[in-house]
Amino acid sequence: MTRIAVFQMTAGIDPAANAAALTDAVVQAAKGGAKMLFTPEMSGLLDRDRQRAALHIVSEGENPVLAAVRATAAGARVWVALGSIAVPREDGRWANRSYLVDDRGEVRARYDKIHMFDVELSSGETWRESAAYAAGEKVVVADSPAGKLGLAICYDLRFPALFEELGRQACDVIAIPAAFTVPTGRAHWHVLQRARAIEASAYVVAAAQVGQHDDGRATYGHSLVVDPWGEVVLDMGGDAPGIAFAEIDAGKIADVRRQLPSLANRIRISNCDQP
Repeated sequence: MTRIAVFQMTAGIDPAANAAALTDAVVQAAKGGAKMLFTPEMSGLLDRDRQRAALHIVSEGENPVLAAVRATAAGARVWVALGSIAVPREDGRWANRSYLVDDRGEVRARYDKIHMFDVELSSGETWRESAAYAAGEKVVVADSPAGKLGLAICYDLRFPALFEELGRQACDVIAIPAAFTVPTGRAHWHVLQRARAIEASAYVVAAAQVGQHDDGRATYGHSLVVDPWGEVVLDMGGDAPGIAFAEIDAGKIADVRRQLPSLANRIRISNCDQP
């Protein structure tokens, strides 16, 4: 059994305030006996005003939020799956990038969000992530205290091909940090997270943003841990930020894969007859 912590937060437009919240969560995770902390998408800065946000989007080596998390992780001896921060690319666009930080403060893995959130909701909300961000191209899996960890971010949740590949690579845990909108969260959040856990026969850890944010948006919350059978073992609700704990049971993963060997039985379909 590996104890993990999940941080549900209400990130804002001030990176220093976000960094303080994150480092406090790292310390609280260590005090609670967790080997690893999971944080939401855009933990370092959540700002839909891209002109204002651009003032704070700096290179990895200069990013104060990442530096603070790395230093605190090393001091507390806790791994951190930093849900994501925005970083500049050489082509002038930004990447929505996850980081896996070990208990010495070293970056073990990086993942750039593959699927851009370009939608128009009936609520009137319109999002064009691709207007500023470039899509990633690589599936990323890394070793962690919780087992083999697959990385995804928010809108990636809706695209089964990514999770088929993570399942093919036999991930034990899949991190899906998010800043889900309230309308889409109410409709789809729980069912999609449970489906991805069942498909991969793996734990899903989905740390989420929650509540009303400085930039005017509202996020759904309900940070989840879902086990390989599809059971929700942690739901942090949609009311407030905070930290909570769960156990990753390697025996549960093995038992589910023994009972329902869907990963072993999976075939790759390359040609389909068209009607």
